[in-house]
Amino acid sequence: MMVPFRRKKTNKQFPVKVCTFDSELEFHLEHRATGRYLFELICRTIGLRETWYFGLQFEDSKGNLSWLKMDKKVQDQSVHMTNGSCMFIFLAKFFPENVAEELVQEVTQHLFFLQIKQAILSMDVYCPPEASVLLASYAVQAKYGDYDEAVCKPGMLISENLLPQRVIDQYQMTPQMWEERIKTWYADHRGMSRDEAEMEYLKIAQDLDMFGVNYFPITNKKNTEVWLGVTALGLNIYNKENKLLPVTTFQWNEILHISFDDRKFVVKTNDSKSPKPVIFYSQKLRINKLILDLCVGNHDLYMKRRKPDTMEIQQMKAQAKEEKQRRQVERNKLTREKQLREAAEREKAAMEQRLMQLQEEMRAANEALHRSEEAAELLAEKNRLAEEEAMLLSHKAQEVEQEINRMRMTARKTEEEKMYLERKTQEAELLTARMMEESRKRALEADKLKNELIHARVAEKEAKEKLLNFLSRTSTESILITPSSSPESPMHEMHSYDLLADGDMEQLSLEIEKERVEYLAKSKQVQNQLKELRSEIEQLKIGENQCPLDDINAEQLRLGETKYSTLKKVKSGSTKARVAFFEELEPEESIV
Repeated sequence: MMVPFRRKKTNKQFPVKVCTFDSELEFHLEHRATGRYLFELICRTIGLRETWYFGLQFEDSKGNLSWLKMDKKVQDQSVHMTNGSCMFIFLAKFFPENVAEELVQEVTQHLFFLQIKQAILSMDVYCPPEASVLLASYAVQAKYGDYDEAVCKPGMLISENLLPQRVIDQYQMTPQMWEERIKTWYADHRGMSRDEAEMEYLKIAQDLDMFGVNYFPITNKKNTEVWLGVTALGLNIYNKENKLLPVTTFQWNEILHISFDDRKFVVKTNDSKSPKPVIFYSQKLRINKLILDLCVGNHDLYMKRRKPDTMEIQQMKAQAKEEKQRRQVERNKLTREKQLREAAEREKAAMEQRLMQLQEEMRAANEALHRSEEAAELLAEKNRLAEEEAMLLSHKAQEVEQEINRMRMTARKTEEEKMYLERKTQEAELLTARMMEESRKRALEADKLKNELIHARVAEKEAKEKLLNFLSRTSTESILITPSSSPESPMHEMHSYDLLADGDMEQLSLEIEKERVEYLAKSKQVQNQLKELRSEIEQLKIGENQCPLDDINAEQLRLGETKYSTLKKVKSGSTKARVAFFEELEPEESIV
């Protein structure tokens, strides 16, 4: 009996591409793979543990942007195929209330930094011009590290995408002028690591009015168009022309129930003075589903923040503190080594300068010795010439004297010859006297030259002794300078680092509290810097290029209001004012 052949079942796979703001990941999934499997696979690949902030966004077959559902299969969610692959974007779906306290991992901070930076540059999040310059300086610090004039040459930052185009168009400023203002603050961030610069960027960005707000167009019964903003704190209602200042707000702890029926969306609060629910209408049923999904996720995170941390979060925070402490120790060690290297380089430069100075002094001494030797040789030559001249004069004097004797002998011949000889004798005597005087002067000059030669030789001897003393002193100084570099100091510094690493947690808590106080002071300093830059570039503003959000922001600055004061002001308003906008809305017929 023949056994029928059974084909072995094979699970076909399909390609998936996931894009982040700085990388692209590729996977091959089975057809039965769910959204949660793909999401966890991505998180394990990038080392992300704070997964509750993120989601996978994709474009469906109708061209609408949707979030991948975790419990459904990937291929059952109508994902649009691009070049034969399912394309997803890994994005932050929910936002924290306080980035400094809630974001623990560096990879989480980096992903938020990239997404918020892109939102500001693409003008999806409104940012004032002065804040844009400050944020650009932190972005440059995170990318290039400490400011270095040799590396950061003029024109290097012009090609970088650092400022929103709206800000550039508002002012009559050249790219070089913007670059100089960014460099001014960039130089002040010296010593910041990449994660510290990104965290400072997020601290400033979270104070922007549009940070972490998902806007949806809604209408009331009279078809009045407004914006619904879903945030980490609750629901905000905005006028159609103003996305910065909410008309009213409902915090998550005030909301009892949220539901929708087709395009109708109902929000019921726990306010006993206003039992009527808030009702609005969206454009499509798909938008209501997305709003409800965001509301549920933000509400869960809102309640989670107000409960004690789980063991997983406590473990992550402890690991983050240890990692931060370890990196701080390493950073201090590198800073100390850098300081020691710079000090050694400065000492080396000083020693080289001293060596050049000593070589110059030696060269000058050799030149002086050479000149003294040349002077001594010249004096010796003059002395030799004087002696030869004196010898010639003495020979001439002898010849004259012999001539006088001969003339005296011939003077006896005749009287005339005698007179003639007497006259000649007198002349010869005068000539002899002059020559004798000249010979005496030459002898005196020869004696003088001898004395000068003696003094020159004495000076030459003193110069040689001075040079020998100078050379011996120079060798002594070099011997004294050499032992300055002792290997004991680095061992001492390493020992101090070990002590720092073994510090107790109580000291670490005090340091964290100190950092918080320093951050408050630094935040005040940043606000003053923003105010100075705002007043500096105000004269270069182009009025025609101002958008309505710029006017609203200017009015907020004039009134001294911020994102948090506005929310507090709206919350402290009367209860009836919250529902005044919806006073003509139809009541809820039946809500479970």
